Amino acid sequence: MKLFYFMFTLLLVTNCSERGSEIQKKSNTLPFIGRVDIIETEKNGQKVIDTLFETIPYFSFLNQDSTEVNKSTYKGKILVTEFFFASCPTICPLMNTQMSKLHSWLQKNNYLDHFQILSFSIDPINDIPSALKKYKSGYCNGCSNWDFLTGDEKETHRLGIEGFKVFAGKDKDAAGGYAHSGAFSLVDKKQRVRGVYNITDENGDVNKKEFDRLKKDIKKLMHYEYNIK
Repeated sequence: MKLFYFMFTLLLVTNCSERGSEIQKKSNTLPFIGRVDIIETEKNGQKVIDTLFETIPYFSFLNQDSTEVNKSTYKGKILVTEFFFASCPTICPLMNTQMSKLHSWLQKNNYLDHFQILSFSIDPINDIPSALKKYKSGYCNGCSNWDFLTGDEKETHRLGIEGFKVFAGKDKDAAGGYAHSGAFSLVDKKQRVRGVYNITDENGDVNKKEFDRLKKDIKKLMHYEYNIK
């Protein structure tokens, strides 16, 4: 079962990355994960081609402080996101340990002001804001740049698959009753997914190569977005 969801994420990212590959070569930066639309218009008798990249969809959730947040709350921020649930007995503790390490790394490199980490719970019945606040304190107490979010279950599952390109959903055969990707998504300040990183491998262990690739791509994005090395 773990292998299936690992391959699902891998295939999804591979297929989406192929679109706009020529644009990627020209821009010499990170790929755009998702749909790419080419719009042709005419201005002053000249053909003008615009490229539209898919952005994450609108969302609205409560964070660990019971504050309502939505897509606009994080406008202009680079996002690193995950989908998890607090009672997860398998990969979630490992994922959030790695996310905590990433937060420390962002802070060490003076990147944190440009970033927001979002952890979407796929089990909103149990993961109410107070439960998420307690859970967060175990990984990063007082980190204002890391929100744990809870909201409509079906919408959250859809958001993971369609918006952030990672799997999240109910599965009665999975430990804890939910199955989800062990991946983090990287979203640029224009809210376009630029990478998906399988932080856990098919065996449920830390994938150090993917974690290092995420940090490397963050450096590229910081240089591209803010001219910061």
